[in-house]
Amino acid sequence: MQLNPADPKFIIGLVVILAIILIGVALYVSHRRKTTEKLRQRFGSEYDRAVLKHGSESKAQANLEERETRVDHLDIRELTTTERERYLADWQTVQSRFVDHPKGSVTEADELVSSLMRDRGYPVADFDQRAADISVNYPRVVEYYRSGHAVAARVGSDEATTEDLRTAMIQYRTLFDELLQTHVPKEISSAA
Repeated sequence: MQLNPADPKFIIGLVVILAIILIGVALYVSHRRKTTEKLRQRFGSEYDRAVLKHGSESKAQANLEERETRVDHLDIRELTTTERERYLADWQTVQSRFVDHPKGSVTEADELVSSLMRDRGYPVADFDQRAADISVNYPRVVEYYRSGHAVAARVGSDEATTEDLRTAMIQYRTLFDELLQTHVPKEISSAA
């Protein structure tokens, strides 16, 4: 059987194949747009940070989806009332020392946040992984965590100014308050 481009059956078959391809492309593009919008809405500025880090939206989206999957498999738990009260008391102690010992207070705040994360069920071995894990449930404050931690890392080298230390304490407090909450954070803490 020989193909004849002038044959109406050939033309109809070609049109059907092209229509199927166009519908497939349109569905794929629509799916990617929805995925992009969902991730942008969920992660806020963390989405843009991931795009810059990974060099493309598709790589960033894959990374953010991997983060979600990883955190979904963690055993994140609520604190007991006793634990919550102990952490609040510990924070008050750290904060009260700030005026006389700002550097030590920032270091203690960093350690207290790490301890709180560990008790909630987040792995705390590697800072970058901690920040990535936190970004899933707390995207609006993860940048505070990175910034505060950067200041805490500079404390020993005397590169942090008093204003840097004050800002770091505020940033740690914001993250601390979010981690201390008694609700599942996904809907509430999503970036707006």
